[in-house]
Amino acid sequence: MLIEQLESRLHNGAPIQDTELSSVSEFLRQRDFSAASDYHARLVKVRHQLLHRSKHPAPRLGKRNYGGQAGEQWMQVQSAFDHLILSTCYAGEFNTRRGRIKISHRFNREGRIDFVELKFVQSLLPVLNGQFRKLLLVDGYQTVRNDWRVAEAFVLPVVPQELVFLYENVFRCPKHELFAWLINIGHGITQDLGDTLHSTLRNGSELRSQNPTGQLPLAAIREDEVAFPIIEKAATLQSTVQCLEPSRVVVRY
Repeated sequence: MLIEQLESRLHNGAPIQDTELSSVSEFLRQRDFSAASDYHARLVKVRHQLLHRSKHPAPRLGKRNYGGQAGEQWMQVQSAFDHLILSTCYAGEFNTRRGRIKISHRFNREGRIDFVELKFVQSLLPVLNGQFRKLLLVDGYQTVRNDWRVAEAFVLPVVPQELVFLYENVFRCPKHELFAWLINIGHGITQDLGDTLHSTLRNGSELRSQNPTGQLPLAAIREDEVAFPIIEKAATLQSTVQCLEPSRVVVRY
């Protein structure tokens, strides 16, 4: 039945065009279906649902890229479907050599960490320039519950020496504290970003973006129905880490 096909396509199928609704309405009229019939009532309901959907569009899908300065820190936020990746850069000198790295934290829709990744923008060993290292990777992060409390994770047994750009005494920390610190850096940054976004809501100012390539300013995250809730959730969390093996840990929230 034509009405059943329209009802099915409301939830899973090709978009319904106005001409199709008019055609079905004309079909019912030609077949002398009463205006009080169930078929007319169901057609009216389909029209109403389509109208309501147009006024309240579904959350945008795909990837969005934001960049700018919040507080004293420049950052990039990539929002994609059901997660976000927050990236910040750090530079410094070690043993008379200069370097620069990018640290990225990926958070799921409930603000839990998926992974912490390092990119060698300018490595202390030039052969590594442009390479990536997963410092911590939650085991099966794409299939575990979004609101997990305890999860096992893989870690890099020997972390890059460039981490001294973040904290000069980093290698004096116990290993479990080191990896908890790496996770919680990301949560701390989301808290700073969230505070700044709420501040701009109050005073009307915009977070600066110096990128002329079309990257959206950080302030636009307030309208992102994926990224903004994740930032608010991640900002409230802190993790602890327990080491099991040189390359395996347990992460707890």
